[in-house]
Amino acid sequence: MRTIGLIGGLSWESTVIYYQVINQRIRERLGGSHSANSLIWSVDYTTVEDLIFAGRWQDVGALLAEAGGGLESMGAEILLICSNTFNRVSDEVAQSTNVPVLHIADAVGAEVTARGMRKVGLLGTRFTMEEPFYRDRLATHGFEVIVPGRAQRELVHDVIFDELVRGTLRPSSRSSYTAIIDDLADAGAEGVILGCTEIELLISDKDSPVPVLPSARLHAEAAAAFALSG
Repeated sequence: MRTIGLIGGLSWESTVIYYQVINQRIRERLGGSHSANSLIWSVDYTTVEDLIFAGRWQDVGALLAEAGGGLESMGAEILLICSNTFNRVSDEVAQSTNVPVLHIADAVGAEVTARGMRKVGLLGTRFTMEEPFYRDRLATHGFEVIVPGRAQRELVHDVIFDELVRGTLRPSSRSSYTAIIDDLADAGAEGVILGCTEIELLISDKDSPVPVLPSARLHAEAAAAFALSG
């Protein structure tokens, strides 16, 4: 079994999902009391949050590259940045290490393709919904991605940073997200990507008229599959 290296704390609320899902999948495949060979480098979220809001992505890249190098030195054979937004610096991490970096958008894109969906909605931080690093990566998988209107994007973004990364789950925010998902479905989305790893703490299939695609879970499942392959 290969060793998985997780760059977590982005935020730790969703890093818990990674650890749980990876170990569940390993136990399902191998049986008994098996669990994953894994390492977690958990950063102080406030540090990186301040950097991204200051537009200091180069510093974010250097910090996460250092984390990736540390995991590699401890034996990690694949790296995951446990976040959608912070995969903006996945190339910097990959260039600083000698092990593969599994991009979260590729894990999500593979699932969308496997389900035969041609048009999907995307929810996430403003960075993820509006900047090309994520949407362009998804586009390479051959389907259309749509996002909410500007006011709705701001609401989704604010709930993530003001509530979800702090472990706050408000019914009113769930209702707001559900209304936005309804609008995406009305616009033709066959599914909705929960493109912030914390959103799946708030939203599940029961809150949506179309299937939801939980990015953290899909990323973690892809990592477990890699760990058990070849």
